Amino acid sequence: MRIDTLQPAEGSRTSAKRLGRGIGSGLGKTSGKGHKGQWARSGGGVRPGFEGGQMPMHRRVPKRGFHNKWAKNYTIVNLGQLADLPAGTVVDFGYVAAHSLAKEVKNSVGLKVLGNGELKVALTVKAAKFSESAKAAIEKAGGSAEVSE
Repeated sequence: MRIDTLQPAEGSRTSAKRLGRGIGSGLGKTSGKGHKGQWARSGGGVRPGFEGGQMPMHRRVPKRGFHNKWAKNYTIVNLGQLADLPAGTVVDFGYVAAHSLAKEVKNSVGLKVLGNGELKVALTVKAAKFSESAKAAIEKAGGSAEVSE
């Protein structure tokens, strides 16, 4: 096989429609546009979304919602998810991602620890944010809660 002999597979490429090339082609005379009317004219037709003067769908349906482009999405972890870890473990964003402790990890700016659940082992938790109850529970168990970016 040589690069100069390569060609598309048989039947994979179709030739362009040749319009207005005589009655025998099946696309002569009006070139498949029928007789007269808006669609037969040069540049004819209507813009996308036009519904013949009826109020279009994009105006009939109400606007809903808001997307805050400055919102910061944090990966959420509860203390109950950290309860089974061995004592002395350093829990940070990388650890949570590697051990699949959170459902959503992508598009996240950091880790946020919430206080749902009980923690009985001493852990070092490094996160961007802590809830007050989570911070208190970590320190009560003998661990440390360090704020990191």
